[in-house]
Amino acid sequence: MNNAVLTVEAMRAAEHAAMQAGVSEWELMQRAGDGAAQWIMRVAAGRPVAVLCGPGNNGGDGYVIAETLIRRGYEVQVVAPVEPRSETARQAREQYSGAVFAASELRQPVVVDCLFGYGLARRVEGEFSKLLEQLSTNDCYKVAIDVPSVVESDSGKVLGPLPDYDLTLALGAWKQAHGLMPAMAAMGVKRLVPIGLDLSGADAVLSARPQLTPPAPDAHKYRRGLLAVVAGAMPGAPQLAAEAAMRSGAGYVKLLSDHDHVGAPPDLVIERGALEERLADDRIAAILVGPGLGRDASACDRLAQVLASGKPAVLDADALHLLDAEFLAQADARKLCVTPHEGELEKLCEVFDVGDGNKADRARRLHDVTGLTVLAKGPDTVLASGVMTSFFPRSSSWLSVAGTGDVLAGIVASRLAVHGEPHRACEEGVWLHHEAARLASPAFTAGGLAHAVKPAMAALL
Repeated sequence: MNNAVLTVEAMRAAEHAAMQAGVSEWELMQRAGDGAAQWIMRVAAGRPVAVLCGPGNNGGDGYVIAETLIRRGYEVQVVAPVEPRSETARQAREQYSGAVFAASELRQPVVVDCLFGYGLARRVEGEFSKLLEQLSTNDCYKVAIDVPSVVESDSGKVLGPLPDYDLTLALGAWKQAHGLMPAMAAMGVKRLVPIGLDLSGADAVLSARPQLTPPAPDAHKYRRGLLAVVAGAMPGAPQLAAEAAMRSGAGYVKLLSDHDHVGAPPDLVIERGALEERLADDRIAAILVGPGLGRDASACDRLAQVLASGKPAVLDADALHLLDAEFLAQADARKLCVTPHEGELEKLCEVFDVGDGNKADRARRLHDVTGLTVLAKGPDTVLASGVMTSFFPRSSSWLSVAGTGDVLAGIVASRLAVHGEPHRACEEGVWLHHEAARLASPAFTAGGLAHAVKPAMAALL
């Protein structure tokens, strides 16, 4: 299971299980160091390498890396401000055949950071901080081993000077920080170095790019999925979401709105009239509510009718500010997806009495408390459900423009209408959203992003 994402506690448990099964800690360190060295040789291409070693097992990995490079003919300098403190790291230091320096100018074209690993829990200061500050200003190829040395592995929190790395090599398994801001923005290309751990019981993964399927040979518009987009006080956002949904696979998209949508495409069906009557259509496979809904009494009534319908639904934007335990009691939470940004996630956590924590912790606990499928969106996106917790590659920073969340909601709702699986719909939605951003070219608008969903669909088929 090469896409498993582990907490610090779970990683320690996996390593302990391997040692209980007869694999020594020294053997695990050799596997990690040798595997990382293979990647470093690819990027170094014969150039001199500096390896920064800390006092713990991450430093031990560094000594193994350095010794592997020396044996392959590389010019290597190890910089270690302090001596190893763990038994296994001391063994690695003893078997390293080169010189060790307490300080250096770091003039090598490739520098490998092995100062601290996944267990870091306090600020990095003193000589280690100065060494990382020096690395930050150097024009060299920077490699972080496991996680960058100032990163708290579970939260992605930065605990000291953080260089911008070109390559990060995760040892044994992915860590949560590989998928969480602010740390993930500084990690460059990320690659996994397997070391033979049993990760089959992992409850979190790094999401893999999905492969969508075309409609069945005998498909028609209702079998492909009828999506109802419920409008409210403002017409623009629900129309934008509906236009994205039309390009995301659903066979039929209806916008339930009492507004005049001047400029709406002719193939978007707009229905007016009593919402309860419109939602009673048994052919509706999924509903989207929230974009442009408003937060007044009328909005509350429309949200209540959506939840009372019993149909799978995506709740976004204003619906997330209205949602509470009383509303949720009217619905089957297992059929519902919520798509909060950071502020909306904070609001939901407050309403449902979810405590503090990193983004992944809060998303998981919100799911546990409510039963909702939670897509906590942003430059770092986390999906928590009864199926799995999924982390995603960092999204394009060009998505930081008004309306892109409405586009994501429309995509997710369309996928939900296609197959009715909330976790899968959210995962497909994120990948389509990211791919559309890639294809839309820089400085796109939300409308341009919605139109780019069509070629994004083609790229994922």
